Amino acid sequence: MSFQIILASASPRRKELLDQIKVTYQVYPVDLDETPLPDETPLDYVQRLAAEKSAACQAQLNTEIPVLAADTAVVLGPVIMGKPKDKADALAMLMQLSGKTHQVYSAVSLRGREHSQAVSITEVTFRCLTEREILSYWDSGEPVDKAGSYAIQGMGGMFVELIKGSFSGVVGLPLFETAELLSKQGIEFFK
Repeated sequence: MSFQIILASASPRRKELLDQIKVTYQVYPVDLDETPLPDETPLDYVQRLAAEKSAACQAQLNTEIPVLAADTAVVLGPVIMGKPKDKADALAMLMQLSGKTHQVYSAVSLRGREHSQAVSITEVTFRCLTEREILSYWDSGEPVDKAGSYAIQGMGGMFVELIKGSFSGVVGLPLFETAELLSKQGIEFFK
């Protein structure tokens, strides 16, 4: 099977979003240290990680096929919330998000004829959550591998009172920005 890009991610959510817009891809995930640098802003953080992932993938494969990578972070105030380390970390994150508005930063990096990047920033407001809901949500298994310990496209969507911005960006790959980058590389969607 031929493919248009290489996806530098094993995320099933990113694969589903690319499938949604009919982009064909080969998966080649890269594993990097995702620890924020001292005093790194959320914008710089997601842009750096997306760029490092696409660069590492392109270098490992030594390919001319465009390489797409992305990074998503949930941000509350100055705090970048990554994936939970354990149950206690997930419960703490969800309690902090309860009844508040946070931002979700999603950066996309595409390396082909040139390197280009785009960022989506979305505001998400959670309703107030009960401790029972948070514990039950953890027990569902859904928060385990998710930035901010929730999945908006899953059961976590019940917590979202309001969203301003890109739903797909919160899921992990902002489709509007991704499609623009792919178009600039000559990848066609409607043939």
